Amino acid sequence: MTVRSRRKNGVQEQIKELILERGLGAGDSMPTETELMEILGISRNSVREALKALQAVGIVEIRHGFGTYVGRMSLVALVDELSFHGKLAPTGGTRSITELIEVREALEAGLIGQVVEIADDADLVDLRAVAERMAAEAAAGAVSPLTDRQFHETLYRPLGNDLMLRLLAAFWDAYDRLAADLPPIGESASDVAAQHREVYDAVAARDAERARRAVTVHFTGIRGRTPRPTPIP
Repeated sequence: MTVRSRRKNGVQEQIKELILERGLGAGDSMPTETELMEILGISRNSVREALKALQAVGIVEIRHGFGTYVGRMSLVALVDELSFHGKLAPTGGTRSITELIEVREALEAGLIGQVVEIADDADLVDLRAVAERMAAEAAAGAVSPLTDRQFHETLYRPLGNDLMLRLLAAFWDAYDRLAADLPPIGESASDVAAQHREVYDAVAARDAERARRAVTVHFTGIRGRTPRPTPIP
């Protein structure tokens, strides 16, 4: 690491420490560039470079004409990295896509039991409505990826875990970017809709084991789009 890089990283750490020391939260206004120059004893260019770097990882948000604010949690950088590595060829990309699907499956299958316990009648009404929309779309020829995604978001929303929902969304975003380069889905639209309906039925029946099996069956079709990579020796 060069002296310049160490200096820039040092300024970033100082700004993060300042945020913590002042007890600022996501969305709170931060000191101006001039104030940061005075507080940290550095040049305007150093402040701007550090803020841009912090904005890239979601620590701060720069609103031109309004100021700088503490950033809200974002997984944009994760989505970009997952998408990039997923496009690497030949085996590197395949491995990344497969691992992405495996992690998402493990997360969803691991959480479905909690959904069974927590989901209330209103949650079930919302989930059933999306499942029925999927069935209608399947009857017309194809299930919309947006509807598919909405089903999963609605399914796990009762948990009230914002970080988990953001992480699931990040996996969806990365997968959506890669889906065009994958082989076609080997299942019919009606099969896909039926799999989601079975997940709903299991949750509505308060049967956690049935729900986990339904999630696993659903991911079997997704995994079928990616050839299993050769294990790394």
